[in-house]
This record gives sequence, structure tokens and C-alpha cells, in this order.
Amino acid sequence: MEAIAEAADAIRRAQALLVTAGAGMGVDSGLPDFRGNEGFWNAYPPYRRLGLSFAELANPRGFRTDPRFAWGFYGHRLNLYRATVPHAGFAILRRWGAAMPYGSFVFTSNVDGQFQKAGFDEARVLECHGSIHHAQCTDPCAEVVRSAEAIVVDVDEGFRAREPLPRCPACGELARPNVLMFGDGAWVSDRTDTQERRFTRWLSSVPEKPAALVVVELGAGTAVPTVRLTGEQLQRRGATLVRINVREPEGPRGTIGLAGGAAATLAAIDQALAVQLLQ
Repeated sequence: MEAIAEAADAIRRAQALLVTAGAGMGVDSGLPDFRGNEGFWNAYPPYRRLGLSFAELANPRGFRTDPRFAWGFYGHRLNLYRATVPHAGFAILRRWGAAMPYGSFVFTSNVDGQFQKAGFDEARVLECHGSIHHAQCTDPCAEVVRSAEAIVVDVDEGFRAREPLPRCPACGELARPNVLMFGDGAWVSDRTDTQERRFTRWLSSVPEKPAALVVVELGAGTAVPTVRLTGEQLQRRGATLVRINVREPEGPRGTIGLAGGAAATLAAIDQALAVQLLQ
């Protein structure tokens, strides 16, 4: 396939790799596809019966009005992400980045922590919507983000969390995930702000010449276009954009668009890259 060979050539010639990823990146690891209400309801049937959308569940109001219900949703996701094994595509990306003079960085809207679990350097990951593996106070009583490693949430068959619910260790009030939700004015962005500063420093270290940076985008949709826009902005500055997406691989002029899942497409590019290196 010509586009696969073109993507492999871009990666072979690049000096730095930026991995940008949306929800589609985790599908091959067995994580649910939240695309539209149908995708969300297929993953969480009880919410279909209640007629609740992802936007209504991923909302800070629930932690005030029905904390067990809110923590049922996020507790289930926390448990799921902890149990999930990242697919083989993550290792391919790590290997590509390790071979480049300026290494790699990850920009992701996912809150699942799968890149760190796959061995990516924590200092080279920007989670623009936060991380479910970190927590904050619901107030918040202080601008403090803490690891959620010690948080254990027991979720019943109706997706409601059993007591005791996670509490803020500073004030004793209800804790919540350090995730940017819809209509969220209480999200503590300090951790993500630090990640963003690291990302900016890394980008400034990459030579400003055409094709020095290759952006490999995986599973990023148009509904919340933060990830797609990041790659496109860098493309306008001379980066090569490789867009891997099952449904929406198209992009601006010059985009290498590949319609497919993350794991299979990365494996195909890797195979083509191996052939090119032997020539």
C-alpha cells in the first residue's frame, strides 16, 4: 500500500516523533469506544436504560448530587484501565522514538494512563484532559493533585460505588478524579500545566526544518478535536502528519491518511520500515 510506504519513509527520515492519540488508540487493547451515544451505551448498558449520555456522566455535577453514582462511573473506568494491557502498537511507537536523535513525546486526550503503563517516560507525556490515575478534592480545598494509587473503588452491578468513597486527605471532603469533565470549573490543571511546559521545551529543541518532526496521530476523532488540531498546527509549521483513524483518516493537504485501527496499522508501517532499512 503506497500510503503505508510513505508513512514508513517519513518515520525513517524524521529526527523526532510526536505521538498524538485519542480514544481510538485504546480500542485494540479492549477498551470501549465511546463514539456517540450508541458506542457509549454498548459499553455501559445501564446508562442506556437511564437515557444518560457520556457528556452527562463525565460531568462534575454528579459528585455533588449523587457521589455514589459519579464514583460508580469513574471507579469502573479506573478499575478497567488498571487491568488493561496496552496493545503491541505502543511498543512499536516506543522503538521508533528511541531510534530518533530528539526522541519522542506523547500528546493525548486519553485519561487512561496506557502510555505510561506501556513504558513511556512520564516526563514525555502530556495528558491534556488529565488522568484518572490522579485525584483532587471536589471543592477543591487546595490546588493539589495526588496519585490515586491508594484509591480503591468497589462498584456494584448497577454501576454505583459502595461506601466508603474516596476522600480528600487534606480536608476529608469527597475526592474526585483529576480529569477535565464537561462544564468543569473545578478541575485542578497544575499537573497538566507542568506537562505542557515540558512539551513546549521539547518541541523547541527539535530542529525547525521540514520533515524533522513526524506526528503519528492515532484514533483521534472530530467530536472533540483537540488532538487533531494539535497535529495540524504542527503540520503547518513543517511537520509530517500521519493520521491513523478507522473512520476519519482525512486531513489537510499533505496528510498521510490511513484508514485502520492503531495496532494493525502500526504493525504494517513497522514492517514497511524494516524493508526500507534493508534496502
